[in-house]
Amino acid sequence: MNRETIKYIAMAAMLLNHIAIVFLEPGTVLYEVLIDVGYFTAAAMCCFLVEGYQYTRSKKNYALRLAVFAVLSEIPYCLAFTEDGYLSFCGMNMMFTLLLCFGIVHVMNTMPKGSGRTGLLSALVLLSLISDWALAAPIFTIWFVKAGKDRKSIRKAFGKAMLLFGILNLPQNLQLYPVREALERTVCCTFGIAAAGICITFFYNGKQMERGQKFSKWFFYLFYPVHLLILGVLRIAVTEGIL
Repeated sequence: MNRETIKYIAMAAMLLNHIAIVFLEPGTVLYEVLIDVGYFTAAAMCCFLVEGYQYTRSKKNYALRLAVFAVLSEIPYCLAFTEDGYLSFCGMNMMFTLLLCFGIVHVMNTMPKGSGRTGLLSALVLLSLISDWALAAPIFTIWFVKAGKDRKSIRKAFGKAMLLFGILNLPQNLQLYPVREALERTVCCTFGIAAAGICITFFYNGKQMERGQKFSKWFFYLFYPVHLLILGVLRIAVTEGIL
């Protein structure tokens, strides 16, 4: 599979995850399946962001695009995920998180090792606490940078990502469910990350699609705010009994 094919899979997985969050009842089988499927996306995008950093013609423009779409996506993000009422602050969106991840990649590629670099990386990771995929996505990114282009190292990075994500989810699951069920749900939540790792390290051919690269590039940026806006409008319509 080429890069764009995996990204389209990631967009579909994210859409299913967001549909579940907005419209489905937590705890149901369908809800849990769609939520777990959606975890494919963040890990895949962090991995491709690290790869894309190496090939982009302008790192400044790359960062600027992420910043612009982080701003454009914030109201749709909050509109989609507000639980009571029409609109309330729900944290910063995933584009903002990816902007932080880009900063992490840049720091790791341009600054020499030392206390200054460690401090800046720590600040970027901690800043993610106000955004989607807090802590997890920035730490995934650090591991992917360290893995480089070696497929075996990338597999190990995905394995560590699964472990970290399970650890981050376990406390909440233990609060909500009996121990055995909490452990089962924690294991299941790592399957999406495992699927992303399998796609990228076993089936990714390292190439872009031959045609439609420009369309795909802008589609991936636009899909995020547009689908959130649509979900937000539909959420309000359902809440108001219009649909």
